[in-house]
Amino acid sequence: MIILVINCGSSSIKYQLLDMKSDDVYVLMAKGIVEKIGLPMGSLTHTPGDKPKVIIEEPITDHKEGMQLLLDQLVHPQHGVLKSFDDIEAVGHRIVQGADYFSGSAIIDEDVIEKIGVCSDFAPLHNPAHILGIRAMRHVLPSVPQVAVFDTAFHQTMPAYNYTYGLPYKYLEDYKVRKYGAHGTSHQYVAGQAAKLAGIDINHSKIITCHLGNGSSITAVKDGKCLDTSMGFTPLAGMIMGTRCGSIDPNIVTYIMKKDNLSPDEMTTLMNKKSGFLGVSGVSSDVRELNAAVDQGNERARLVFKILTHDIIKLIGSYIAELDGVDLIVFTAGIGENNARLRRRVCENFNYMGLKFDFDANATGHDDRIISAPDSKVKVAVISTNEELVIARDTMHLVLGSEE
Repeated sequence: MIILVINCGSSSIKYQLLDMKSDDVYVLMAKGIVEKIGLPMGSLTHTPGDKPKVIIEEPITDHKEGMQLLLDQLVHPQHGVLKSFDDIEAVGHRIVQGADYFSGSAIIDEDVIEKIGVCSDFAPLHNPAHILGIRAMRHVLPSVPQVAVFDTAFHQTMPAYNYTYGLPYKYLEDYKVRKYGAHGTSHQYVAGQAAKLAGIDINHSKIITCHLGNGSSITAVKDGKCLDTSMGFTPLAGMIMGTRCGSIDPNIVTYIMKKDNLSPDEMTTLMNKKSGFLGVSGVSSDVRELNAAVDQGNERARLVFKILTHDIIKLIGSYIAELDGVDLIVFTAGIGENNARLRRRVCENFNYMGLKFDFDANATGHDDRIISAPDSKVKVAVISTNEELVIARDTMHLVLGSEE
C-alpha cells in the first residue's frame, strides 16, 4: 500500500511516501521537509528515492503553500516518483491534539475534522495547520482514504494526579481543561528504538525521552507507558521553544494584558508566536540562525541556549525523581539529533547518577547510536525520530481493516 504521510509542525511540514508491505517491511519512495514557513525565506528539501536531492528556496507564507509545493515534487517530470496522484492509496496525518475525543487513530470524515477543529483551542499553532493539510489532500485526492494519528494518544496513560490541574474540578468536567501533552508519536517511537539499541527491556524500564525542535517536550516513560510529560493543556507548556514561551507564572498573562491592553487572542499570539527563541533573542526562532548570531557575539542569542539547556536539565531532573531513577535518556528531533554541544551540556549535569559520557560518540556520526560510555549506569542515546513510520503503520491497519 502506497501511503503519503503528512506531519505538519508549527513551522514545517515533514513528509514521506512509503510503499508499505507490512509493519516492518516497506520501501521509502521519497521524503522531504518544508521548513521556515512564515519566515522571510522558506525552503523545501526533497529526496526522491535514489535520485539526487532537490532543494528549493523561496518564501512560503503558510502551510497551504507548503503543501502545494511538496505535492508538486511527487509528480514532477524530473524528480517525481509518481506518475499521478492516483498511485497514492492512503494518506496519514499526524495530529497534535485530539483531547479525549480520540483514544487512538481514526479514519478522517467531516466529524473527525470538526473535532480536530474544536481541539484547535488546545493546539492553536498545529491543529489549524493539520486541517489545512487534510483539506488540501481531500481536494487533490478526493477518493483516497485519510487517517488521523493523534499525538495525545500515547499520553493517555498518565495518571490523574499528573494530568489534573489545581483548578476547580468543574473546568476539567465542563471544558476538558487538563494536561494532554504532545509529540506522543515521537516519544513512543524513540523510546522503543532506543531501548532495543541499549539492550533494555522496555516493559521493565525507566526512560526519559527528549524531543527537542522548534517545539519541544520531554516525557517520562515507565515500562513503555507515559507517566508524565512536559507539554500540558496546549503545546505552550514546558520549556522555552522556537516561538513559544514555555511555562510561566500564570499571573504574567493578566499582568501583560492589562499593561498593554491586549485581548485574549492577542495574548495567545504573543505567547505562541512572538516569544521563545524569537522573543528573547530578537533574532530568529531558527536554531541555525541563532548559532550564527552567537558566533557574532550576540549575547541574547547566547542567553536563549542557556535557558533551553537549563530548562531541559530541570525537566530531566524532575522526571528522574518521579521515576525513582532512570535507565536511559534519549535525544531526538531537529535540535536533539543535531546539537552535540547541547547534549553534552545537559548530560554533564547527571554525573551524580553514574552517567558517563562518550564525547567522541556524541560529536561524530549522524546515525542512531549510544553516546554514553560502556560502563555508564545511565545509558544515553540519539535516535532519529520516525513518526512517519508509526503513522503509516496505523494508516495501513485502519484502511485495510475498513475494507474487509
